[in-house]
Amino acid sequence: QVQLVESGGGLVQAGGSLRLSCAASGPTFSIYSISWFRQAPGKEREFVAVFSWTGGSTYYADSVKGRFIISRDNAKKTVYLQMNSLKPEDTAVYYCAAARFRVATREADVGSWGQGTQVTVSS
Repeated sequence: QVQLVESGGGLVQAGGSLRLSCAASGPTFSIYSISWFRQAPGKEREFVAVFSWTGGSTYYADSVKGRFIISRDNAKKTVYLQMNSLKPEDTAVYYCAAARFRVATREADVGSWGQGTQVTVSS
C-alpha cells in the first residue's frame, strides 16, 4: 500500500556522521508512524527509532540515544535519520517502515517496508 524508498547509506569512519532519507508515496494519509530498523549480517532485525505523525513525538533504542535523531519533512513526505558519532557496531542494512495503527517498535507492528540501504562504519 504505502511505498517507501531509503537513500543516503554508504561508508563512513567511526566517529563520523551520515543522514538517511525515507521517502513515502501512495496513501500516505494512512501513516501513523515511520520507524527505522536495522539488520546486521547473521543477526535479527532490531528497532532503531520512530517518529509519530500525531504530535511529532519520537522514541529511540537505548543503543542510539544521544547519537541519532529522527525528523520529518511533512511537505516532502520524507523522514530522516541523522546518525552521529557512528560506531562499527552500527554497521547494518537500515530499513524504514510505515505503520497504520500504532507507533511501530516491533516488526509485527509494521505494514510497509522500504528496500533497505547499507551503512558501513569502519574502525
